Amino acid sequence: MDKLKIRSASIAEVPAVLAFWARSAEGTSITDDADGVTRLLVRDPDALLVAERDGAIVGTVIAGYDGWRCHLYRLAVDPDQRRQGIAAALLAAAHQRFVTLGGRRADAMVLDHNELGQHAWRAAGYHAEEQWSRWVRPLF
Repeated sequence: MDKLKIRSASIAEVPAVLAFWARSAEGTSITDDADGVTRLLVRDPDALLVAERDGAIVGTVIAGYDGWRCHLYRLAVDPDQRRQGIAAALLAAAHQRFVTLGGRRADAMVLDHNELGQHAWRAAGYHAEEQWSRWVRPLF
């Protein structure tokens, strides 16, 4: 992983992060807009981790901690740079963040049809818990 750097994203990078997700992430979310990502960074400036190589974003993960649980979202790696350990480096940084904050267990949101993502999460030691279902309700 020559010259790979893991760091927190800045608010100035929100447009670049959104463009990166548009080409590299699976699916979209209601919060995949400048306002949503900016709110995340204002509330928790270290939650959005980016992997950077040669000045370009090549990976992301949101490592959110609410004081009770550790949640992972938007693990994405540039399609041209996959299978080089970028996701593993991002998750190692996320796990360290959680340990530092006092977290005990991390969970990840993974789309049921995202087989590539499921493989990556399994390789990182995660497993699906079939007894849980995600229930959602849009607020507006």
